[in-house]
Amino acid sequence: MNTPHPSAPAVRAEGLVKTFGEHRAVDGVDLEVHRGEVFGVLGPNGAGKTTMLSMLATLIPIDGGDAQVFGHDVRREPHLVRQLLGVTGQFASVDENLTATENLWLFARLQGLGRAEARSRGAHLLEQFDLTEAASKPISAFSGGMRRRLDLAASLITRPPLIFLDEPTTGLDPRTRGQMWTTIRELVLEGSTVLLTTQYLDEADQLADRIAVIDHGLKVAEGTADELKSSVGRSTLQLQLADAADLPAAAELAEQLLGEAPVLSPESRRVNIPLQRTDQSIDVLVALRDRGVSIESVTVQKPSLDEVFLALTGHDTGGPDSTDDPGDATGTDASPSDQPTQMEVSR
Repeated sequence: MNTPHPSAPAVRAEGLVKTFGEHRAVDGVDLEVHRGEVFGVLGPNGAGKTTMLSMLATLIPIDGGDAQVFGHDVRREPHLVRQLLGVTGQFASVDENLTATENLWLFARLQGLGRAEARSRGAHLLEQFDLTEAASKPISAFSGGMRRRLDLAASLITRPPLIFLDEPTTGLDPRTRGQMWTTIRELVLEGSTVLLTTQYLDEADQLADRIAVIDHGLKVAEGTADELKSSVGRSTLQLQLADAADLPAAAELAEQLLGEAPVLSPESRRVNIPLQRTDQSIDVLVALRDRGVSIESVTVQKPSLDEVFLALTGHDTGGPDSTDDPGDATGTDASPSDQPTQMEVSR
């Protein structure tokens, strides 16, 4: 396998553009993915996430801008780039007519491993992804979660330092999603870098060290989950008082301290106090204690990623079960053969 440049980021893209006819599926996106992180690309159906990933993976041509993977130019050195990454697309790329063992052996041989090494590597991956008991079963007998795990295992045959995961948990039940999240975290702990596209807001929140929000081919925001949340709204201190009779005094005190009237919910004895800074909650709590106001529960509520996405794009992500085929948005985007699959990268 080719060696990454020691000082280069895992991925760097500047002004990345992809057009299909008059439609700009990716419109000047800048991206930098640091080594050893999970970088999340969050966006609705048709936003351009898969198209962007396909360009970075050398599966479709770049129409504008530049991109490097570990310092290697994606357009000029595609053969080197392919040696440095593994890709798991939205749809399983395994052969339905083969067993799990046969699929992994096939992928290993296609990537140049000898027969003995291919068998050994396949057996190790089946054990790592908890598929040993199903090793001899045809893929047609696999559940959706088992297929996704096998697809991810196939992308790791050569232990690439960079892994592209395109909607890795779409259609999975909550338990299997949790297993995939654990696997992704383990890959990073073992030294991999992960570029993850998703429509699941909670998935980006749980897994990603940093997040880029993509909409209509444009990057509309980037940052950590906390940074994105802070950019669109303030935190709220939510108090439930022991005695509803203390609500007026609590509201008056909060307004004196922070200069803004809180929202009261007398029926539930709640006070919702907007905060300019999270640490202001301490001042309010100390003042209420000194006033003798008894509090049953305290919560500091940050804006959610749902609120972030709605504020940035004016709509939600379009539902977790939809796919990111850019053709859904315009009817003119990439054909199914343009979508990233492990088999295409292996070639």
